Amino acid sequence: MSSIVKNFKYYFLGILFLGAVFVWYAVLAETRSGLKVAFLDVGQGDAIFVEAPNGNQVLIDGGPNKSVLRALSKQMPFYDRTVDGIILTHPHLDHYGGLVDVLDNYKINFETDSGNDNPESKGFDIYARKLEEEKAKRIFAKKGMRVNLDKGLYLDILLPVINKKGMSAHDEMVVARLIYGNNSFLLTGDMEDNLENYLLGFGGSLRSDVLKVGHHGSKTSTSENFLGAIRPSLAVISVGKNNKYGHPKKEIIDRLAKFEIPILRTNEKGTIIIKSDGEKIIVK
Repeated sequence: MSSIVKNFKYYFLGILFLGAVFVWYAVLAETRSGLKVAFLDVGQGDAIFVEAPNGNQVLIDGGPNKSVLRALSKQMPFYDRTVDGIILTHPHLDHYGGLVDVLDNYKINFETDSGNDNPESKGFDIYARKLEEEKAKRIFAKKGMRVNLDKGLYLDILLPVINKKGMSAHDEMVVARLIYGNNSFLLTGDMEDNLENYLLGFGGSLRSDVLKVGHHGSKTSTSENFLGAIRPSLAVISVGKNNKYGHPKKEIIDRLAKFEIPILRTNEKGTIIIKSDGEKIIVK
C-alpha cells in the first residue's frame, strides 16, 4: 500500500499522458476530412505524402536524404509510426535516398516500385537491403494496377507497361494518377517527353486538376502536347533552392505560363499542401 502511495504521482502523470494522447487522437480524427496531398520540401528531390480521409497513408518517393523525416513529422502525429505504403518511382538517389531513413523509423506494410534493376547509384543496395529487412510486401507496379486507399479514392498506375530488365531508370518510371471523386492528381516522377508521348498514344483521358511537373522542371519533360492533354488547374514543381541543374528551366516556366497554369514550387513555398473533398481542391 505504501508503495502505491509513494508512486501515486507517477501513476497519475501516466494517466494524464495517456488521456492527452487519446484527446489529441480524437481531435485529429475529427479534424481530418477529405484527401491531403503534401508535396514535401526535401530539397532537390521528390517526396509526396498522401493521406486518405480514413487515415490510410502512402509516401511516393522520399527525397535524397533524411530531410524527409522532418517534413513527415509535420504531417503526421508524433505517435503515428506507420506509413501504410511507399512507392518508389525509380531508383535514383533524389527519390530513394530518404526512404532508407523512413524504413529505419516507420513500419511499412507494402512497397511498390518498377522492379528496375538498373539503379545507376551505388547506394541503392542499402535501400534494397533495408526493404528486405522490413519484410514489407513488395509489389511491382504495372499499367492497369489500382491501389484503393478509401471509398472513391484510388491510385491508378499508368506506367510502366512492362517490367523489363536492363531498361534505364527513367524509361521504367512509375507514373500514377490519384483520383478522389471528381478531382485528380497526375504524379509523374521524372517522366520525360518520350514517355509523355507514349502515354498520349494510349488514348483515354489524362485530364488532371494538379500536375506534378516531371523531372523537377527539366527541359526534357512537360511538352506542349502533354500539357494540352492534361489541362491542369495547378502545377507543382518539387525542386531544391539554387540547385546545380538550374531546375526548373525557364522554358518550362514560360510554357506553363503560356497555358496560364499557376505554379507552386517547393523551393519558394516549402511543403505544399493540397486538400480535396472530391469536388474542389484547396491549397493550404
